[in-house]
Parts: sequence; C-alpha cells; structure tokens
Amino acid sequence: MSPDIPEVPETSVNASDTAAPMHAPRGPGKIVEEIPASPRRLYPHIEPFESGMLDVGNGHNIYWERCGNPRGKPAVFLHGGPGGGCSPDHRRLFDPSKYCITLFDQRGCGRSLPHASLDHNTTWDLVDDIEALRTKFGYAQWLVFGGSWGSTLALAYAQAHVSRVSELVVRGIFTVRREELHWYYQKGASWLFPDRWEKFLAPIPLEERGDLMRAYQKRLTHRDESVRIEAARAWSMWEGSTITLLPDDQLAEAFGDPHYAIAFARIENHYFVHDGFLKPNQLIGGAHALRDVPGVIVQGRYDMATPARTAWELHKAWPEADFYWAPDAGHAFSEPTILHWLIEATDRFALED
Repeated sequence: MSPDIPEVPETSVNASDTAAPMHAPRGPGKIVEEIPASPRRLYPHIEPFESGMLDVGNGHNIYWERCGNPRGKPAVFLHGGPGGGCSPDHRRLFDPSKYCITLFDQRGCGRSLPHASLDHNTTWDLVDDIEALRTKFGYAQWLVFGGSWGSTLALAYAQAHVSRVSELVVRGIFTVRREELHWYYQKGASWLFPDRWEKFLAPIPLEERGDLMRAYQKRLTHRDESVRIEAARAWSMWEGSTITLLPDDQLAEAFGDPHYAIAFARIENHYFVHDGFLKPNQLIGGAHALRDVPGVIVQGRYDMATPARTAWELHKAWPEADFYWAPDAGHAFSEPTILHWLIEATDRFALED
C-alpha cells in the first residue's frame, strides 16, 4: 500500500444512518447454476426524466440522471471500470414502471468533469458521492446495483452505509485484491489470450514488464499526449477483447475509442496501483455487515477479468445472498444468462418495500 493512500474508513454503520429502516435477519440463500430456456432481455429504451451535474467539491462535478417512475422504488446503478461511465443500456436493467433509477458517471469519466482527472479520486470519494446523491433525492434507502468495479463500489458503500441499502445486487465480483490484479494485469489471463496479451505488452519495454501496472502508470501520466493515448488504448482494448466468453470485436473497438480509453485506463490504473484504496481483503472480510441485507450475486463461470473464485469467497462470507452461476458466460453483463439473472433480481426486488 502506497504511503499517499488516505486512511480507510471503517466499514460499519454510520451514526447518521441509524434513522433508516433496519433489515430482518435472513437465512441461507440459494445457489443456482442453469441456463434459462427463455432468457430475459433488457427493458425497452428510456430517456431520463431529470438530469444534472452535482458539485462534489475539489473541482469535481459528477453527471447524474434519473429514469423510470419518479414515484417508483429507488435504485442506484454503479458502473464498471473505474472510469467506464454509464450507457443507455444500463437504464434498461430495471422495470421503468416500478423503479426510479439513479445513474451517475463517477469522478473523471463519462460526462463528469474534469475528464480523466485523478485528483481527489478514490473509492471513498465515490462512496461519499453516492451518499450525496441519496441525500439530494431524499431517499431513506435504495437498492444498490453494481457490476465488476461497480460490485467493488457497491460492497464498499453497503458496508459503510448498510442501513441505507434496501437490497444489494452485484455481478462479476471484483474486490481489488493483489492476486486479482496480478491475474489480469501481470500473469494468469495472458495464458488464455496470448495473442491479445502481446498487444497489451506492446507499449512496455521488456525491462519494465516485471510490474506492468507501474509501467503503464508512467505512460498514462506522461506529458506527451501521444504516449498517453497509445498506452490508454492498449490497456482499454485488453479488457474490451477479453470480457466476453465469445469474441466481440465491436465491443473491443468501442473500448479503443481514444476519448473513452484515456479516462478508463488512467482511472483504472490509478485505482489499481493503489489497491483500490482498500485494506487487504477488506470487502470479503467486511461482508458480515451485509448478513441481513437481501442480496443477489451473479457470476459468469468463465469470467476471465474477475475470475469466479472471488465471487465464491464473497458467497462464503455472505451466504445469506442468493448466488447465481452463469455457466455459459464470461464477464459482460450483456451475456444472456448473466443478463437474465440480473433482471430476475431487479424484478423480484421491485415487489418488496
């Protein structure tokens, strides 16, 4: 852990949360592994009924939007990356007649400003931003939904503000532990994608490949824009080309867009060289705080970006949540079986107060 990492908050209920409703004790959740015969699909396209920018201090303004039913069940969607931003399809994971869905672009990415900024950009800044939005909209509780890095942020937020979370839905579980990072950015996944790994290695000289995240950090913060963009595209396209079970060239190319890639790669790398601004094993170790929160974990069996071992360890630490394996999927939320179980979860929780 680098010396410039701020002190990590304890993952306990804040005193200010005590007025929120508390959860009833829960028993063990179910474990399901099957391919649905008729997989659910995204809800139809919708547009926000309200959007704006929220000044969260230190020069950051985050874009937010609300979609669906203004009087519906509150939910917040936490996108991946960090640095990925929200897309219109993320709105479609919820029944718009039953949910009031808040989406926001995290610091430095998407429509938030300043673009690709690393200053005052940590996990705990983002947790504070989620709370600022909840307070802005006057919700006592809301359903929290996050995939990939969004699952990291959802777990961090829920453990810090457990009484503000009515339900928790997480997918493609990632907790930013050193072994998870090394699997994807140093060794491990490269054995399955040697051709794509060569493209990831290309910007880095041989003598710097012993610590690829640090080598990329040097280039992603370089004064020369062309150096930054070359590194950003290589970093971003590595992820875009490996997150689905079957190749999706269109997705990989989208990750290579320079404007998208520079925020995505810079912010991801910034978080990862700092171990997500988390204590070792913090999110798995703190999962006991979630034992009474209704929850769903969805995991692709063949996820190469966030391998299934982490999701299984979260299940062991939080057995009260329902666990859904997608036996024909990798990492992307758009893969049919993953998408099916996510929409099943949001539909089920829409019926709960």
